[in-house]
Amino acid sequence: MSTSTAPTTPPQSAASEHGDEQRRSGLRALLATVGGQNLSLIGALALVVALFGSLNSNFLSWANIQVIAEAATISGLLAVVQTVVIICGALDISVGSQAGLASVVSAMVFTSTGANPFAGMGAAIALGALIGLFNGVVIVYGRVNPTIATLAGLAAYKGVAQLVSNGSAQGYVLNDPVFIFLSRGSIAGLPVMVWLLIVVAAAIHVLLKYTDIGRNIYAIGGNDTAARLAGINLNKYLISAYALSGMVAALAGILLTARTGSGQPVSGSEGLELQSITAAALGGCALKGGKGGIGGTLLAVALLGALSNGLTVQGINAFWQNVAQGGLLVAAVVIQQRRSGERAVGLPA
Repeated sequence: MSTSTAPTTPPQSAASEHGDEQRRSGLRALLATVGGQNLSLIGALALVVALFGSLNSNFLSWANIQVIAEAATISGLLAVVQTVVIICGALDISVGSQAGLASVVSAMVFTSTGANPFAGMGAAIALGALIGLFNGVVIVYGRVNPTIATLAGLAAYKGVAQLVSNGSAQGYVLNDPVFIFLSRGSIAGLPVMVWLLIVVAAAIHVLLKYTDIGRNIYAIGGNDTAARLAGINLNKYLISAYALSGMVAALAGILLTARTGSGQPVSGSEGLELQSITAAALGGCALKGGKGGIGGTLLAVALLGALSNGLTVQGINAFWQNVAQGGLLVAAVVIQQRRSGERAVGLPA
């Protein structure tokens, strides 16, 4: 009497399948940790670096990498705090003008107090907090759309900076050791300005990801009605987000003063609002709120910085950088809309 036996998988084959499954699990875990959006940004950044590195060997030199990092620091600070505001479901178009006004104030107070750098910096940060609070109060209690309110701020704060400075650079800080340290100093081989961006970005990342405050911010941007019913004080969070935006914009203005050696009412700060919004959108922030993160924003800042520097190194007209930024912003929003599955405006479902 014959008996049949079930076929068995050879040990080597079973081990191979187990190894493949482990690799797939590892890739899924990596994708979940890094995020699909971030992997796309890493790929785009690698492509840009490879392209410009092949065109010009100096692009990948440590000196040029430091130049890219320093140039991206100011826009990076604004992009990081813009991320918080966008996650709340709002927008701050006035950050560039705030940075310009803070730059002027830091230099003018520095000069008027007998070259006291801490007085100048303190005045700029305090002013930034007040401007942010003002923006938040206008939006919350004036019931003004955030885009309209901060668009008005974009023009108003730029005008104030030009009025108090007579439209020209103010003060001279390059002889001050504190401002020199901010602009030219380094710690462990990295410029001080870059360290400031790292510290601010890390602090906000921890706030968003590991605290109740951060979870509430995501809840407000995701569904403000549900957040209100859950007992979250929407007004307090929104005003606080704009106050934080003002303070970080002021810090960016101080670094602008340190880099240029004087307070700049417009030069150096114009266009920063577009850069911050573009970086946040490219980094995965949903412009309707409730989604985004600091890691993606920083990758987008690095991508924009590398692209801008590469175009400059190649001698391409700087105006094309604005074209590239605008195109990237549109592309980021189109991708968001496609992923959300929303009906296109004016078209049938």
